[in-house]
Amino acid sequence: MPRDAEELKHVPLFSLLDDEERAVLAGQVEVKKFVPRQRIYKMGDTDGQAYILISGKVRVTTVDEDQQEVVVDEPQHGEFFGFASMLDQTPHQTEAIALEESVCIEVDRNDIAVLLQRKPMAGMDMLSVLGRQFHSAQQLVRVRSMRNPNEVIEEAETFGERVADAVAHFGGSWRFIITFGVALVAYASMNVLLERKAWDPYPFILLNLILSMLAAVQAPVIMMSQNRQDKKDRLRSELDYSVNRRAESEIQGLSRKLNLLCEKISDVEDYMRDKLDRAATEPQRTDPVKPIH
Repeated sequence: MPRDAEELKHVPLFSLLDDEERAVLAGQVEVKKFVPRQRIYKMGDTDGQAYILISGKVRVTTVDEDQQEVVVDEPQHGEFFGFASMLDQTPHQTEAIALEESVCIEVDRNDIAVLLQRKPMAGMDMLSVLGRQFHSAQQLVRVRSMRNPNEVIEEAETFGERVADAVAHFGGSWRFIITFGVALVAYASMNVLLERKAWDPYPFILLNLILSMLAAVQAPVIMMSQNRQDKKDRLRSELDYSVNRRAESEIQGLSRKLNLLCEKISDVEDYMRDKLDRAATEPQRTDPVKPIH
């Protein structure tokens, strides 16, 4: 069996194919070599090529809405990248760069079409593997999604918790203080002016009972709302921690790129310095003097 067909045996996408099916596919694909820091493809490319990593190291990245580079995948030996855009015939949504000297198998849509024409049942095997890859992509989206903590809590809050928030919001406002103060003054004034006919004469025992009952009910309701506020603050801190970790990772990535640029610049300076030193030490060539006849 050709070497390419043996390599395809270790590719998850083609792991369920038989030897004859892999031999058919191996006759269609090409082997590509990439040097370190060479870009395999970039975002927006429409060449319709996908790749399978045979050796080396490749990093697949994309750019999110905040214009931050996100590492989508670092495929291992036998794993593929760029397949979705190749099958869908759409521009690449990611960028792939070889981190070290790498060897990849290049596959295009026509190669898959030839395989399916000769071995139709091979399509079901490939679809099952692509389904697992799709689930992995969904998991990545769930991990990276950053939701508003208020929305997360509001989705799970009950009617009683909404009432507690409303009571705490109204009880801690100037509207409540002014309204309650006016009601107390009116209540006390009416009972003083009515004298013997007052339903709650001084020292307003009924009013004290009502205020005590109101305070006994209002305090736990406000505490309930405060507990929900603490829950919101805790969720915010967790999301902030995730964002800080992401920012730290991005800063580390920028530091690596700056260090790499400094190394490249140093290499260029050393090269230019060696060229100048050799030019200075080599004897100057002079043209021979032609005799005058």
